Amino acid sequence: MTSVWRRRSNPLRLSKGMDRYPLVGAHHSIEGGHDRAVERAVRVGCLCLQIFTKNNLRWDGKPLTKEGALAFRRAVTKAGLEPVVAHSCYLINLASPDDTIYERSIAAFEDELDRCKRLGVKAIITHPGSHTGSGAQAGVRRIVDATNRLLKGSRDVSILMETTAGEGTSIGGTFEELAAILNGVRARTRIGVCFDTCHTFAAGYDLRSLKKYRDTMKHFDGVIGIERLRAFHLNDCQGKLGSHVDRHEQIGRGRLGDGAFRNLLRDGRFREIPKLLETRKRQDGRSDWDEINLAKLRKLARPRR
Repeated sequence: MTSVWRRRSNPLRLSKGMDRYPLVGAHHSIEGGHDRAVERAVRVGCLCLQIFTKNNLRWDGKPLTKEGALAFRRAVTKAGLEPVVAHSCYLINLASPDDTIYERSIAAFEDELDRCKRLGVKAIITHPGSHTGSGAQAGVRRIVDATNRLLKGSRDVSILMETTAGEGTSIGGTFEELAAILNGVRARTRIGVCFDTCHTFAAGYDLRSLKKYRDTMKHFDGVIGIERLRAFHLNDCQGKLGSHVDRHEQIGRGRLGDGAFRNLLRDGRFREIPKLLETRKRQDGRSDWDEINLAKLRKLARPRR
């Protein structure tokens, strides 16, 4: 599988004796400045990074200064973190049947794309949206129309639709819904999927045994196409298979268990695809969950002898 990400050598990997694989990292806060997220990521041993471009619970954000964007770019280059992706604001709903919310969502997303461009971030992950009662088909149409508008206006950043748990009226709980979105977008090279392990499991796709994992990925490939999978969120799941409950858990401590992550990390097709934690940070006053989880993922990635 050819990577869509351009790779450079990572000085962090070399200085700490880390292997090239697995390409694992985490989401980190931009509190105090976007470059602080890079510091936090390096501290726990990330090789790739996810950020919010602004406050994720507000429609608008503080202006992104030229100095702040430059500081972030320099920090990323110095650390060798690659790739860096963004996650969109949680208020955005590109499937909304309410025209006011819909247009506000598009405007907010346009701002996110502009921030990504200025920060040098090449892809932004988003939840497809919620149809809030208008029906999945209508919601998909709204998402497709919005995405075509967004990608026509911005040619520097790709959009990755995230798999969802299928809660309530949310869209993206089936591979078929995601395929309908991707197939409707005209800029095919700039639209892809972020595969969230917790969400996908909660939606009913099993990853735990090697056979079930292969069946799920075969289904994904047949419906969407493996080549369109551009990022992973690695989260264990508190809920049962098919529960449609989005509750993240630390790696190996949820219903997915070690097996699911071992299966994914040893799948050679995904060597160059970024794999990002979105789990709670602090275990206690001394330990950091990211360090624990990243170490575990590296261990699970090692082939059996």
